[in-house]
Amino acid sequence: MLVVQNVHKHFGGLAAVDDTSFEVTHGTITSLIGPNGAGKTTLFNIISGLLRPSAGTVLFKGIDITGWSPQHIARAGMGRTFQNVQLFQNLNALENVIAARFCRTRSSLPEALLFLPRDRRDRQRSREVAEELLDWVGIGAHRFLMPRELPYGEQRRLEVARSLAMEPELLMLDEPSAGMSHQEAQELMELIGRLRERGTTILLIEHNMNLVMSISDKIVVLNFGKKIAEGSAAAIRTNPEVIEAYLGVEA
Repeated sequence: MLVVQNVHKHFGGLAAVDDTSFEVTHGTITSLIGPNGAGKTTLFNIISGLLRPSAGTVLFKGIDITGWSPQHIARAGMGRTFQNVQLFQNLNALENVIAARFCRTRSSLPEALLFLPRDRRDRQRSREVAEELLDWVGIGAHRFLMPRELPYGEQRRLEVARSLAMEPELLMLDEPSAGMSHQEAQELMELIGRLRERGTTILLIEHNMNLVMSISDKIVVLNFGKKIAEGSAAAIRTNPEVIEAYLGVEA
């Protein structure tokens, strides 16, 4: 589904991502972990088109998407959430999800301005999909509330619903449990499991190790922009380099 090959990203003399490679297999959950400043979000931004790599290649479904625009990548079937909640504050929950359908509608600007049949069909379909997704993530009853009126955990669910509106084959979640209570994190874990059941491939950045170890098929560990380990939860849990990177244990 996704192949990251020898990716580098430099900001002046700082190597935020340093020759990192890994693969994400279709239908699996891959977690990207590491200490703060390890380069995880920078790598997410490169994969999703917000940043261009200094070197290296990103392949999505066998196609080289290196340097593509974010909207082009979204149309190809990739969605993402952000470390900090990024919702349209002037739109209610339903409208937030409808807005994400832009890459799956077919009507042109003139058709939209004149409210022609294809545009009407697109609008109707977008609303139906948005209603279904809000119900699916568990906040359908709050579809007319503004983001600021939603509890934090529900704002995160709204972000997931909005990302799913783009019909992604690969969904990238950047620290989805950040700021959540234990109960909210457990509910999120169940939601991610349901996403996999519906066939969505997931790439996850997460600091909640209980969540990571419970749901990941594979874990990739970064430290100072370099990949230092890759494998199953059992292998990563006992890896000396990973323990040192997280806990500062002397070699």
